[in-house]
Parts: sequence; structure tokens; C-alpha cells
Amino acid sequence: MTENKKFKFIENEIVNNDVVLFMKGTANFPECGFSSTVVNILKKLNVKFRDINVLADHELRQAIKEFSDWPTIPQLYIRGEFIGGCDIVKEMYENGDLAKLFEEF
Repeated sequence: MTENKKFKFIENEIVNNDVVLFMKGTANFPECGFSSTVVNILKKLNVKFRDINVLADHELRQAIKEFSDWPTIPQLYIRGEFIGGCDIVKEMYENGDLAKLFEEF
């Protein structure tokens, strides 16, 4: 699949799902500590989210980094907006900002 098609796939996922997590592994079986941390935070907040395993598709793994201009995985999107990776999500959870984002759901 070309980069353009990968970008369209990414755009489609973040437009059609309120919460999308591009991660290593799946929500039921995270394959890195950072992805696991974000999954656990979302579960603690009782947030339903679409998990997309970038390890299953090397081209997608590269495309999401280019799409967001963010070099690491996981990447969290809420209502089409890129929120950040593990450190940002963790900080937002700890200071209450993440929960506030989900109050509107």
C-alpha cells in the first residue's frame, strides 16, 4: 500500500472513531510498556477506543509517524485530534486534563 493510501486509512480511522490508539500490539495484548500504559489509562477512564496494531504493518508504522510528525508509538487521537504519546497521555491523566476531554462523551 502506498503512503497516500496509508494516510487515507489513518484519516478514515481517526474521523470515524472518537478515540483511536495506534499502538504496538492490541488492547488485549500490548507488546510494549508504553502502549500498555496508555491502554491501562484509557481502561481506568472507561473509554472505548479503537486499537490499531502498527506491528502488523510496517508501512503503517512508518506512515503514522509521518502523518503526525511524531517519532514514537503509541499515538493517541481523540475526535480527530492528535493528543500525543505515552508521556503526554500519562501527564494529562495525572493532572486530570485527560478525564476532562472525555467528559464530553
